[in-house]
Amino acid sequence: MKHVKLATDVDLTELASRTPGFAGADLANVVNEATLHAAELNKAAVEMADFDEAIDRAMAGMERKSRVMNEQEKITIAYHEAGHALVAQSRAHCDPVKKVSIIPRGVAALGYTQQVPTEDRYVLRESELLDRLDACLGGRVAEEIVFNDISTGAANDLDQASALARHMIMRCGMSPQLGLATFRDDAARAGYLRFAAPQERYSESTARTIDEEVRRLLDEAHARVERTLHEKRALLDRIASLLLEREVLDHATLQQLIDETETDASSVTAKSAPPAAMRLA
Repeated sequence: MKHVKLATDVDLTELASRTPGFAGADLANVVNEATLHAAELNKAAVEMADFDEAIDRAMAGMERKSRVMNEQEKITIAYHEAGHALVAQSRAHCDPVKKVSIIPRGVAALGYTQQVPTEDRYVLRESELLDRLDACLGGRVAEEIVFNDISTGAANDLDQASALARHMIMRCGMSPQLGLATFRDDAARAGYLRFAAPQERYSESTARTIDEEVRRLLDEAHARVERTLHEKRALLDRIASLLLEREVLDHATLQQLIDETETDASSVTAKSAPPAAMRLA
């Protein structure tokens, strides 16, 4: 970093908060990418926007503007990402949303919702994991509510949600049915030994209970998310609409939308409330 000319708007503390878990080589790559991006635009110094793009490239891949989506796909992705962002911002224990985008990046991502932790965490409570599970399902449930249909866009989200739920049940003892016992997940551990015979350490009955408990966690999360998005449907529409207009929303814009919508809803509620005397009657 000392050999790079930085613009005055570069905030190193902000950069550190945006790169949790990055190793030294990862950070060096971000600096190099930011420098190259600034050079491509003939800038005299590397600005915060260059680092922003470099971090996006490191986390989600290069922009693929050549990947042209049709109008229905863009609307679907906008509501999908709006669902993720709204659920994450509605949960007390979710990392705050830093950016929401419907610009295709990398090999397969047609959009993404970027969450950044406010601090390093080494132990997570069950309530925090449940909130993360909700955020994973936000996109899928938004599609169900808005279009009364589903798409392939949630495949990776469902992989993550299923893996998280299974980890909670099998490794963390977070199932009232299974108690404090933990179980190996041979499918996840097999890796290059995928052709080796599984070495199960539990009965078929227990395996069935594990599957049922994983399904229960996912079903309960789905119900919570569905309730949230039905209650905040107007806000979901506003976020998706602005995404279609701008393609990228930062944290400040997203939070402003949420605050304005909640203020409007409070005003409507106050105006529609009956006078005190009428309520008492």
